[in-house]
Amino acid sequence: MFVIVLAERGLLALGLFGLVTSTVFLVLVLLGAVRFRKSACEEELALARAPAFLPPVTLFKPLHGAEVGLEDNLRSFFEQDYFEHLAAAGIPSHAGGCSRVEFLFCARHLDDAGLLIARRVAAEFPQITSRFVTSGEPWAPNAKVCSLAAMAEAATHDIWVVSDSDVRVGPEYLRRIMLPFADPNVGCATCLYRGKVAEGGLWSRLEAVGMTVEMSSGVSVVNLLEPMRFALGPTMIARRNCVAEIGGFAAMADYCADDFVLGNWIEAKGHKVVLSTYAIDHMVLYAGFMDSIKHQVRWMKSTRFSRPKGHFGTCMTFAVPFGIMAWAGAMMLGRPILAWSALAFSILGRSLQAWVMSKFVVRKRRSWPTMILFPIRDLMGMLFWALSYTGNRILWRGELYDLLEGGRMVKSPEKLPKMKRSQA
Repeated sequence: MFVIVLAERGLLALGLFGLVTSTVFLVLVLLGAVRFRKSACEEELALARAPAFLPPVTLFKPLHGAEVGLEDNLRSFFEQDYFEHLAAAGIPSHAGGCSRVEFLFCARHLDDAGLLIARRVAAEFPQITSRFVTSGEPWAPNAKVCSLAAMAEAATHDIWVVSDSDVRVGPEYLRRIMLPFADPNVGCATCLYRGKVAEGGLWSRLEAVGMTVEMSSGVSVVNLLEPMRFALGPTMIARRNCVAEIGGFAAMADYCADDFVLGNWIEAKGHKVVLSTYAIDHMVLYAGFMDSIKHQVRWMKSTRFSRPKGHFGTCMTFAVPFGIMAWAGAMMLGRPILAWSALAFSILGRSLQAWVMSKFVVRKRRSWPTMILFPIRDLMGMLFWALSYTGNRILWRGELYDLLEGGRMVKSPEKLPKMKRSQA
C-alpha cells in the first residue's frame, strides 16, 4: 500500500514539476513573441521611412520531382515586388547581362518533373534570368546539399537565398529578407514559418500546427536568450564569401541538418546570424498518418544529433503530458479539484501559446483552429521526442541513413525493401 501511495505521489509531483518548467517556457515564449513583434514593427517603419536595401541576389531552388502545389510555390517567388522598388529607386533591373534577381533551379537530371515545372513557370517571366542545372546522382548523403554545390558554381551574385520547394511566399518576401544584409557584419539570415496544409486531413493539420507554434516558439526563445547560431531550412540567406569561408556547400554534404550547420558554422567564423521578422508558408506534404509521423520523428532525431543538450531539455517544455500526469496522480490521491485544475491549466496555457504565436509572430490569418489543435500536438510532441531516442536510423527520400555524432549521416548497410522504397 505504501509503495502505491508513493507512486501516486511521485506521479503527481512529476506532473506538477513539468507544469512548472513548461510554464517557465511559456513565459519565455511570450517574452520572445513581444520582442519579435517589436522588431517587426520597427522593421516595417524603417521600410516606410527609407528606401529598401535592394542588392543583387541569386535564389537557389533544389528540386526533386513534382510535389503537390509546386507550380504555385515557384510562381510566388517570381511574383516579387523587388523590381517595382528597384524602378522606384532608379536602380537598373539588369547588369552585366543578368537580372538583378537571378533564379537557379537544380535537379538530378534534366527530365526531372520538378525541373520541367520550373521551366514552365520561368517562361512566364522572361525578364528574370533563370538558369537550370543538374547535379547528377548524389555524391554525398545529403542530396539537397549536392544540388546547392552545383548551383553555387553557376551563381552570378554574392547574396544567396536558399529556399525549399515546398515553400510559398508573399510579394514582399525578398525585399524583407534582404534588410538584415544592409549590415555588413550579417553573414546569414533565416525565417520563421507557418505550417500550411497542401492536402490531407487531421494529421497534416497537426503537423502544420507543430510548425506554426512549436517550432516558432523554440526559435523565438533561443533568439531571446542568445545570439542566433543556426538557420532554418525553408529559407536560408547567406553571403557568398561566408559560404566560402566554411568550405562551401560541399563541406556540409555529410550532414542531415544542413540548415543548422550553415548558420552554426557561419556564426563560428564571427559573422552575425539574424532571424528575419518575415514569416513564410511551409506547405505540409505528408497527408497520411504514418508518413506524417515518420517525417516528424526524423526531424526530431536530426535535432537530437545536431543540438543534443537542447534537445534533451525539450521534454520539459511540453505541458499537456505533464497535465495528464498531474491529473492522474491527483485523482488517485482523491484530489479531483487539483486534478482537473492541473489538466485545464496545461491545455489553456498551450492554447494561449498557440494564439500568441499564430496571431502576432507568424501572422496566421485564423488563430482559433491552431488554438484548438495545439494542445493535441503538444501531447504528440512528447511522444515524438521519446521516439527520437529509439535509434539513430532515418528514412530520407527512399534511402536509409544512420546518424552519427554531430549530425553527420552515412548510408545504412541495411537495405530497404523495394515496396517500401517505392512508397517512401
